[in-house]
Amino acid sequence: MTDPAIATDDRLADVPLARRPRHVAVIMDGNGRWAQRRDLPRIEGHRRGVASVRRTVEEGARLGLTQLSLYCLSSENWKRPQRELDFLMHLLEQYMIEERTTIMQQNITVSVIGRREGIPEATLAEMDRTVEMSAANTGMRLCLAINYGARGELVDAVRAIAAEVQQGKLDPATIDEALVSSKLYTAGMPDPDLLIRTAGEMRISNFLLWQISYAELWVTEKCWPEFELDDFHQSIRSFAARDRRFGGLAS
Repeated sequence: MTDPAIATDDRLADVPLARRPRHVAVIMDGNGRWAQRRDLPRIEGHRRGVASVRRTVEEGARLGLTQLSLYCLSSENWKRPQRELDFLMHLLEQYMIEERTTIMQQNITVSVIGRREGIPEATLAEMDRTVEMSAANTGMRLCLAINYGARGELVDAVRAIAAEVQQGKLDPATIDEALVSSKLYTAGMPDPDLLIRTAGEMRISNFLLWQISYAELWVTEKCWPEFELDDFHQSIRSFAARDRRFGGLAS
């Protein structure tokens, strides 16, 4: 049986497996702008964005990525109109239900990071069901950042560490990067190798601030609903062509 971790693709046949990213994170930006440019309601952009999610997830699994992390809803997005937020929750719930067959067929493990406060109970229930039913899968991990903010994540990690110090379970002198990482929502997950951002914005938007310390950045002017497989492949090619030195010198 072919190991999915060494899956090949004719369109990337010239890109050595060792040069490809193992963990890709995506800031899926521009749904609303895509819709407004076409005189459509913003919610139509979100609807079309789901198709891009589906394409990207299926391709990531087929290429043998270890992990694909998608920024679905930031903790700042609650400032948007209630109608739009209600629609986003509906889309999320619908996605969790409709994609279960594909998730199981492609051996994908689903994880969700972020705070649960504010998310409707029905949506949480469907999220939890999908996470639970896919927990034993051994293929690509699909990590969905929902009601997520990196600063909030770091605050929660600091609180957890402070509580252990206060309880006498932890010596402050032993706190190191590994301990901090173990208290993040992403504990046990690899750091991203490649961060993709759509819609041309040159900022991180409070996404995985600790984890992307050495990630390669790739930005496209295309809005998320326009993100195609060719764009995904282009980002991988760009990553493969870079010299990652992690603060050292080129060999």
